Amino acid sequence: MSPASHDAWDVELRPHLTPIFVYAAAFLIAVVHIAVGFLLKNGASGVIFQTADQVAMAILGLVIAGALLLFARPTLRIGPAGLSVRNLFGYRMIPWSEVVDVSFPPGGRWARVDLPDDEYVPVMAIQAVDKDRAVAAMDTVRSLLARYRPDLRAH
Repeated sequence: MSPASHDAWDVELRPHLTPIFVYAAAFLIAVVHIAVGFLLKNGASGVIFQTADQVAMAILGLVIAGALLLFARPTLRIGPAGLSVRNLFGYRMIPWSEVVDVSFPPGGRWARVDLPDDEYVPVMAIQAVDKDRAVAAMDTVRSLLARYRPDLRAH
């Protein structure tokens, strides 16, 4: 089941500050590597750089920037079917029947969906660095949890 297969989501949550930092850092890394690659032959360092070295430097910067952009992916969607969690590399659709709780552990960097048997799925879409926005997001998640899983104890 892909993230796009569900059209009806009650809410979609994303981190606020992390993507801003990630986009700026990725842009800066790409620009610096491309500039260094462009200027690589213009120097009297005694090292002989080829055109392939220049191209490799630019490509390396683009690869690093692309990998950094993965940190802008996290999303949490909540709807009648359950919770859709997308983190850096993975996507997981968690049906309501598997959800035990949604918590934000003290000292944790992000929230998590608690599953049976002491398992959990990290939710990088709700991050501690977002402070008040993270609190509001957790309130939203808990209200939807109460709507879809009224059998669970109230928070």
